[in-house]
Amino acid sequence: MTATQPDPRGEEAFSSSVVLEQHAAAPPAGASVDAAAPESLLASPDQLTQREITQEIVDYHAAAARREEAGDRLNMSLHDFPPYRSTLLRHPTKNPKLVDPETIELWSPAFGQRDVAAIESDLTLQHIGEPQGERMTVEGRVLDSWGRPVRNQLVEIWQANAAGRYIHQRDQHPAPLDPNFTGAGRTVTDDDGFYKFTTIKPGAYPWKNHVNAWRPAHIHFSIFGSGFTQRLVTQMYFPGDPLFPLDPIYNTIWRQKDRDRLIGLYDHDLSVPEFSMGYRFDIVVDGPDATWFEPEEGEH
Repeated sequence: MTATQPDPRGEEAFSSSVVLEQHAAAPPAGASVDAAAPESLLASPDQLTQREITQEIVDYHAAAARREEAGDRLNMSLHDFPPYRSTLLRHPTKNPKLVDPETIELWSPAFGQRDVAAIESDLTLQHIGEPQGERMTVEGRVLDSWGRPVRNQLVEIWQANAAGRYIHQRDQHPAPLDPNFTGAGRTVTDDDGFYKFTTIKPGAYPWKNHVNAWRPAHIHFSIFGSGFTQRLVTQMYFPGDPLFPLDPIYNTIWRQKDRDRLIGLYDHDLSVPEFSMGYRFDIVVDGPDATWFEPEEGEH
């Protein structure tokens, strides 16, 4: 197993541990902000137009299809995908570091059924007031390639608020923070591999990959195996998002059928009357139908 040093530049690569009643707020007027804004760190130097980026995506997908038809075996995602300009700035600068899976457990945070409170899976109850935005529930199962439940897995999520803003000191996107929404939660799968979160539907947000670049609304998921060296990270998107064909990160996965597995399904039976909309998102951890997970050496 390998692990990588955390990338301090990644605006989304922050700890997803739940903090109850943490009143996050923007720095007061006049206060100095030492951390550079992510936009300046992630800005692509060439800043192509959306039309140029979209054409690159189409071209690289077509090239991948031709390579596969010719007999090449390609990964689910295209590494060093050129339309994803800022990936070059987010690559690790060091090789993956080998770790002793037993030693790392001595100083890693503990997790398990007794360490995760039920309230931590409800992101709308972590503060005194109600968060802004559309309430939603997302639930599903963690499965292996045989369809068997993967039980007792720590599932963590983190996300932007309804305005598309993360509680992160380097997220300087000029959208309002929500003092009643931290945007992180966790739970442990039951014996049937089932999990459930109550949260707020996140908003899209801009990033500086190219001119007028926007990320589709999404929720980050992290799945731990039996140890901290077995972490898998992926993203859940929402059906019908018009930003799908425009987003270089989503399109690093070049087959449509693989991208489709990252989209949560609206399920009216999961909607709670007068309260929330319901989505289903099953996660397959291995095999040919596996959910796409972010490469170990970086995070998107």
